[in-house]
Amino acid sequence: MRIIPHNEIENLGITPEQCFDWVEDMLMHKPDVILPKKTSIVPQDDVFFNVMPTVYPNQNFAGVKVITRRLERKPALDSIITLFDYKTLLPVAILDGSWITTMRTGAIAVHTISVLANQDFEEVGVMGLGNTGRAAIKILCAKYKDKNFKLKILKYKDQHLMMEEMIRGKSGKENINVKIEFVDSYDSVIRNSDVVISAVTFFQGNFCEDSVFKEGCLIVPIHLRGFMNCDLSFDKVFGDDTEHVCKFKYFDKFKSFAEVSQVIRGEAEGRTDRKERIIAYNVGLSMHDINYANRVYEFIRENNVEGQEFTLNPPTDKIWLGR
Repeated sequence: MRIIPHNEIENLGITPEQCFDWVEDMLMHKPDVILPKKTSIVPQDDVFFNVMPTVYPNQNFAGVKVITRRLERKPALDSIITLFDYKTLLPVAILDGSWITTMRTGAIAVHTISVLANQDFEEVGVMGLGNTGRAAIKILCAKYKDKNFKLKILKYKDQHLMMEEMIRGKSGKENINVKIEFVDSYDSVIRNSDVVISAVTFFQGNFCEDSVFKEGCLIVPIHLRGFMNCDLSFDKVFGDDTEHVCKFKYFDKFKSFAEVSQVIRGEAEGRTDRKERIIAYNVGLSMHDINYANRVYEFIRENNVEGQEFTLNPPTDKIWLGR
């Protein structure tokens, strides 16, 4: 069994384009995946232990992602993925989940934009500049590398400057087709934006009044906060999984709802009018994490990447505990 730490995954050279394609592939095949509900254990307010399994018989892999949070720990939020061979049901790898979680989350946001936004978008508002926000912008710039558009980035400490450095690269010459504007308020991020990506992790209430959202806009709330007024007023709501979104407060009041995976398989309509205001909630599905883990594991095997392994020898005979 292989132990695959964060730095090993990060150094494999997996491209933003690959991250995008892996998300697309899993959404196309979502009906083939066995995807039980997440089990969440919350023994106290600042602690949780979430278990997210996935089984994909057609591709011979299964896995379990375990996410834990304890506020006094650094980092407070962490995850581990155990990958199994479906035929033997033996574990083949244990992977750090940080890179995988970050990149698949960013890729899902960009995939949603590719499916539901007006593709002649000119302004993309960005707020929340942590790992997932940066991942989304990295993949967005790669996916739309030949497109001219503006990024309106909400200032926060010095993170917006880090975002600019990531976009431009060390030479300062990467993604020169992307204009960057720093703004000071949520209202400024959202107003006149064709697409809004929000990775804000905590916010009470709504970011702005309903009238601020532009006609034809797409809202992609990575961490779901601050857009509850959109649930009642927007023309269409999409999600990654009905079982997740049906628990939302205003689910029964949505004007229209479908899964993004249904849209790309031609089972539901996506955007049908340039003027439609759309919001897409991707709550997070373990099938993406386990698929990424399997892709990473297969890449390591095919390229004979050196690393830490140990042999797991299950007993051949049943062991009975008795008197």
